[in-house]
Amino acid sequence: MCNTCGCNITPGNRPLLMAEKPKAGLTTISVLKNLLAQNDQQAEHNRAHFDHAGVLAINLMSAPGSGKTALLEATIKRLRGTLNIAVIEGDLETENDAERIRQQGVPAYQITTGTACHLDAHLIHNALPHLPLAGLDLVFIENVGNLVCPASFDLGQHCNVVLLSVTEGDDKPAKYPVMFRAADLVVISKTDLLPYLSDFSIAKAENNQHQLASNADIISLSAQHGTGMDAWISWLQTQLDMYKQQRQQNQTLRPKVQTATRFLAVK
Repeated sequence: MCNTCGCNITPGNRPLLMAEKPKAGLTTISVLKNLLAQNDQQAEHNRAHFDHAGVLAINLMSAPGSGKTALLEATIKRLRGTLNIAVIEGDLETENDAERIRQQGVPAYQITTGTACHLDAHLIHNALPHLPLAGLDLVFIENVGNLVCPASFDLGQHCNVVLLSVTEGDDKPAKYPVMFRAADLVVISKTDLLPYLSDFSIAKAENNQHQLASNADIISLSAQHGTGMDAWISWLQTQLDMYKQQRQQNQTLRPKVQTATRFLAVK
């Protein structure tokens, strides 16, 4: 966690931080460690909410501009009439992305984090009363665009999807291993731009992902042109089927949260 970028304080955990200011014998590090522990407890509570409703929750992560919202729009169009979907949107400011989702006829709740560069479990918990969980099959959580901090925070989701746009470079998994190790699926997005980007190699991107000793699936697609969307929809259905099987056994799915990266910086 980092004091510089403000990610040690979100609107969700601010009341906890203000209630536990460092005093004699209580250091800033111990306060922030406790915040992380409380985040994990809240995440389990959130997951219990999703599980009670039988809703699969998917955390979408990527750098800014990788096409998360465009992928959601295309997904909603493909699954309309088949699955009931809702979206939680995370951005520093504006309701732009939530409005785009609502225009597709799907419930969307916007979280604005201010200076915080990721969502946390407390923010998700505050969003849940605004969603009709009882009638849903899938909830997508579109995290704040950032390839670092979101990988370290359990939100109560069941799996993680990381987008890698062809405009970013095929070495992103090597440069940001924490994020890509957290992925249950890597989506190489905006492939319709490949004819104009001779320096991006899908094979190299896939190799860089495999070098992380990751067993994540990899799908290449263009949300705009529709190529590769069948594979994406098939992956979603497989995850949903797997989740339903787990729930029949009173079990659940858990994401790959990279807890080892939770460093605490103190000024």
